[in-house]
Amino acid sequence: MTATQQQAGKANHAEVTGIRPSGDRAILVELSSLDAVLSLQAQLTAHPQPGQIDVIAAAATALVTADSPQAVRGLASHVRSLDLDAPAGIESALVTIDVVYDGEDLDEVGSLTGLGREAVVAAHTGQLWTAAFAGFAPGFAYLTGENPSLEVPRRRSPRTAVPAGAVALGGAYSAVYPRQSPGGWQLIGRTDALMWDLGRENPALIRPGDTVRFNAVRAEATVTAPPQPAEHLAAEGQSAQDDAVVPAAGLIVRKPGLQATVQDLGRPGFASLGVSRAGAMDRGALRRANRLVGNPEGAAGIELLFGGLELEALSDQVLAVTGADVPLQITPATKAEPTTAARYPACDAPFALLAGEKLTIGNATRGLRSYLGVRGGIGGPEALGSRSTDTMSGVGPEPLQAGTVLPVQAPKPGSVVGHPEVSPLPDQDQATVLRVVPGPRQDWFSNGTLQDFLKQEWTVTPQSSRIGLRLTGQALTRSRDGELSSEGTVRGAVQVPPEGQPVLFLSDHPVTGGYPVIAVVVHADLDKAAQLPPGTTVRFAAAAPPAELPETPKESSHA
Repeated sequence: MTATQQQAGKANHAEVTGIRPSGDRAILVELSSLDAVLSLQAQLTAHPQPGQIDVIAAAATALVTADSPQAVRGLASHVRSLDLDAPAGIESALVTIDVVYDGEDLDEVGSLTGLGREAVVAAHTGQLWTAAFAGFAPGFAYLTGENPSLEVPRRRSPRTAVPAGAVALGGAYSAVYPRQSPGGWQLIGRTDALMWDLGRENPALIRPGDTVRFNAVRAEATVTAPPQPAEHLAAEGQSAQDDAVVPAAGLIVRKPGLQATVQDLGRPGFASLGVSRAGAMDRGALRRANRLVGNPEGAAGIELLFGGLELEALSDQVLAVTGADVPLQITPATKAEPTTAARYPACDAPFALLAGEKLTIGNATRGLRSYLGVRGGIGGPEALGSRSTDTMSGVGPEPLQAGTVLPVQAPKPGSVVGHPEVSPLPDQDQATVLRVVPGPRQDWFSNGTLQDFLKQEWTVTPQSSRIGLRLTGQALTRSRDGELSSEGTVRGAVQVPPEGQPVLFLSDHPVTGGYPVIAVVVHADLDKAAQLPPGTTVRFAAAAPPAELPETPKESSHA
């Protein structure tokens, strides 16, 4: 074999080209081709390793998450041992999507590509697209085209809300947003195709390996919401005015406050479908609330923002409130004796709420999110193994509203209520320090910019949500031009859009993203981030990665 033949064989060989830490519980594996990515995902899915949680495929990387730093080290070694020349064996189908091409960025795309408005539409509809991988949100498929004529940069600043059904371009990809969500892609049109429906055998309309053809139509497209099965009604609440459907046990919401949702510890293991783990923002606070009322730590409770919740007991209940400091008041039932006085239970300790009594949770005086544990746990149907509300993907019950009835499950036999505990909260009078593992894309920034990121104080903005903390401060400047190919992200990732203002991903974060991640907050500090109100400040401190990973590159292998 000649040297040229040997070099050609090496170039075609599917292999791992680098492994980077992504926080202390994940690795970003860089690979030589998309085929290698899909082979790695298929092998880890078929034969999961100890502690493995998710494998998120992207164009040239696979993000592998684990339940501990020790599991990360084992996964890094195992990945190196795999034969990635084995094909993934993905089935495919042809999907046709009707599109109204009237997107607000269509003219901008025409200018960026030099094609003009009509030629952009012709190029988008005149080629076949292939679903390379899924991510970002349930039903969101990254589509690769047959020619690069429509390759455009993402927006310098992502939109806080892209409408459902938006057809978009980002980098070398096209996609359809399954539901309203943040996004930085260029919008060229809209469709009423239902991209994600849990009522279907395969919820995603487009799956990896499928071929997609876009068809231009003139009729106005309207996004159709998925039908709600009857079994979802209990989780989403029944109207209190309909006496026929109010059960004899449980709780009823009289006032929901600013934002109250049902949360447990989330739904790990579905990131390859575009479904993030979601779950409680302050998981330690939810676990404490459940321990106090004698539940398993993962039982479903209520997460509320800034307090403001009012509940009435339909039967005798045992409750506990943890997390943010909030005042609690129990109002006697209307049929109680006139001399019955109101009660004021303490946070971080169990208390009784008898049938007909009302619990009012006042506004938070310290911290941001409170957690209400109910003995037995909040009931209702599960979606992908969890009762959590995911505000990004729309999976799970809707946020609570006045009149929502919350079924309560029977407590586990032999369970006992716990002793009072203390909820640790960050000091809002000074900057909260969050430890971070630099990278996986710190090489998109100079060493000076990384130090600027670490030494300055960042302010939490009011645009923050369960998806992420939006921070403002001295803008960070990238050291390279171009676009980073979309790749998997984790809770705690600090993304930096071109405008230079970081976003710290939290529970409902998108599964993939296309902005470089300068650092990832360590798992142990994420609960603190969940309790930071707008106006408070944050400082990041560098922490060591979970282990020295083999052949970790100093430069990104793709731009």
